[in-house]
Amino acid sequence: MAASLANVSRRLAVLERDETSDRPDVPKSNPVEFAHAVGLQCLDDWQEDLLRSDAPLVLLNVSRQAGKSSMAALIGLHRALQCPGSLVLILAPSERQAKETFAKVTAFYSKLSRPVGADSDRKLGMELSNGSRIEALPGSERTIRGFSGVDLLIVDEAARVDDGLYYAVRPMIAVSGGRLMLLSTPYGKRGVFYEEWSGGQEWERYEVPASQCPRIPPAFLEAERRSMPEWWYAQEYGCEFRETEDQLFTHEMIEGARDNAIEEYRFEGDETLWETA
Repeated sequence: MAASLANVSRRLAVLERDETSDRPDVPKSNPVEFAHAVGLQCLDDWQEDLLRSDAPLVLLNVSRQAGKSSMAALIGLHRALQCPGSLVLILAPSERQAKETFAKVTAFYSKLSRPVGADSDRKLGMELSNGSRIEALPGSERTIRGFSGVDLLIVDEAARVDDGLYYAVRPMIAVSGGRLMLLSTPYGKRGVFYEEWSGGQEWERYEVPASQCPRIPPAFLEAERRSMPEWWYAQEYGCEFRETEDQLFTHEMIEGARDNAIEEYRFEGDETLWETA
């Protein structure tokens, strides 16, 4: 009986060795070479800069169809393959959008001929045999709570994600020292994407209007300009933060109404009043 078990163990070891020997090597750690390995031979300058960057906080204000989601998916897969045990989260406003971004991850993974085995491969996530995980989630606090120790947090269409979600996910990188990437086109002068873009200096920022993308023909952009409101075109293709039609008060009106002389006054209970200084 013992001999039979030993034979089975040896056979399993041989099969496992044969399986892994057929897998291609994981591409080199250089992320630009990694991009070339998945078929992205002609990178834009900003894409190469982004791939080479190790900035912990990154803002991508990039036009539609300029490749920002592809770059984020590539960076997420690179992290998972090169750093065993990594947790990569991809958040988007809806399940459909999360699925679209994750589809780019799986497409790149397939182009590499799956150099690391997948213990679990789902429509919105995968667990690799090196212990890394990539999860794509629709953007709601309920779906993302419970994750911790995140190594790379990607928020796609960040301008359209609820502010509460952003504040809920930031603590996930506190202990791990993880990286945070927000990518979007503008959606009005409001929300965390606008505030972070206009705010602190700790972010590394990339602004890429459609006019700087060599894959988008000027004739197409001119047709788009004629077919939509000017403010919408300026946001989607020009990367400009504009007031939206559904805003009752402009950003300047709201800022102008602020009065720093008003201080909060709190009772012993939960009631809060305001008084002038």
